[in-house]
Amino acid sequence: MSKSRSPVISVQYAAPRRGLPSAAALRRWAATGLGSEPGEVTLRIVDAEEGRALNRQYRGKDYATNVLSFPVPELPDGTRPIRGDLVLCAPVIAREVEEQGKAPNAHWAHMVIHGCLHLCGHDHEDREEAQEMEALERRLLAGLGYPDPYLEANEVQHS
Repeated sequence: MSKSRSPVISVQYAAPRRGLPSAAALRRWAATGLGSEPGEVTLRIVDAEEGRALNRQYRGKDYATNVLSFPVPELPDGTRPIRGDLVLCAPVIAREVEEQGKAPNAHWAHMVIHGCLHLCGHDHEDREEAQEMEALERRLLAGLGYPDPYLEANEVQHS
């Protein structure tokens, strides 16, 4: 039996769906972030209450954040049939869209790709890692037709 080279991506909505990206869009962005990494990934879209509870429980921070990544470690045989879970907090992402003057789909795509890169082992704990991860995010988002997420909104409009 041959192994699939593409990830299996599930989407769960635990927040009202009005104004949120479609499951197809979320899967497309996740597939872009995961590349050919095999395994299963679940994207869960949550409200502020669930986002805050998870951030408090797993990171010790008592507020909702935009994206939480929960990678699953490799098995003893070196495989990873499950890559992990992403939790995306809809109200936080909506607030960031408004505050940063970004297009909603561009910001959602960025948050999904950012989280998926964490599931693939990327990090931004030091300056060099952050620069590498941001460059990869820029390249992947540009491939989808989205602007550089690290530019200020007025820089994007005037470039």
